[in-house]
Amino acid sequence: MKITFIQTGGTIDKAYPQTETTHGYNFEIGDPAFVSIIEKMKPVFDFESVSIIKKDSLDFTDADRQKVFDTVNDCKNENIVITHGTDTIYQTAEKLSSIKNKKVILTGAMLPAEFSKSDAMFNLGMAIGAVQSLSSYGIYICLYGMVVLWNQFPDIKKKLE
Repeated sequence: MKITFIQTGGTIDKAYPQTETTHGYNFEIGDPAFVSIIEKMKPVFDFESVSIIKKDSLDFTDADRQKVFDTVNDCKNENIVITHGTDTIYQTAEKLSSIKNKKVILTGAMLPAEFSKSDAMFNLGMAIGAVQSLSSYGIYICLYGMVVLWNQFPDIKKKLE
């Protein structure tokens, strides 16, 4: 099985460089977190890495969501994991919902992957397991220890509030 990983930014990919001008208070979207996480796993599956957007999801525009849609729709692989900011993950999943011939798992993290207490590795691991084991195509969101179809996510999120 081959998995295509797509970076769109979000907290999972945030880096906080220590520079004289920022004093470590500003962030930038760094390299895809999934690359360093996958390297630690020593995976037995094939994968490819695509970086298309490096933004906090609160800054996403309709054009950004269209770019995600076009990238997924044009992807030859049917097994896709997208790292995304958690604030607007649902809106992007909704945009992707008309794609029927792929398994797409959107995931992210509440803390950057570079933080020791981040949920990034757990969420990405769940997303990798889900894309390999789910039998039906669809757009899924993998957060909070759950993998659900995109349209079930608002109910899950309400329970957490």
